[in-house]
Amino acid sequence: MNTPAHLIFGAAAFGRPEQRWTLTAALVGAMVPDLSLYLMVGWHLLVLGTEPRIVFDELYFSDTWQTVFAIDNSLILWGALLGVAMWRRWPIVVAFAGAALLHIVFDLPLHAGDGRPHFWPVSDWVFDSRFSYWDSRHGAGWIGPLELAACIALVILLWRRVQSWPWRIAFALLLLAEAGTNNVWRLVF
Repeated sequence: MNTPAHLIFGAAAFGRPEQRWTLTAALVGAMVPDLSLYLMVGWHLLVLGTEPRIVFDELYFSDTWQTVFAIDNSLILWGALLGVAMWRRWPIVVAFAGAALLHIVFDLPLHAGDGRPHFWPVSDWVFDSRFSYWDSRHGAGWIGPLELAACIALVILLWRRVQSWPWRIAFALLLLAEAGTNNVWRLVF
């Protein structure tokens, strides 16, 4: 899924307006599994001037980058954190870890040829899905619109749940980012 969709899904699933800071924690948690990718890609493209082909065809699949992705996309690690947070009754950490875990669960079936080792440290195995959220050769032409439709429904739900205008504007901006990102992938690939 596109990152804005992960944030919307995470906020809808784990943000509780009546529990202060859970919306923020859910948004941050939903972002964390993609954060290393943004930082490493941004560093190479914007600071070092590395060619995009090298970044996405070589560095993305390098042992170093895959090790980082294994850690921040581990169902095992995020599941353990969520379990501890639920046991200790820490609602902010539940929102954070739950949203991250939800991110990974939705990514698992939507990465064809570019998946992550989601079961690290137990296994380095990577599930190679038949479906992709971005690659039109693997269903992005119909997955993207479904993802966008789900985001629209969830933003409507969030607007009903959250009365704060700054939050409503934030969710509307995330929806706009999702709509733009969704269409960019379909046009490029």
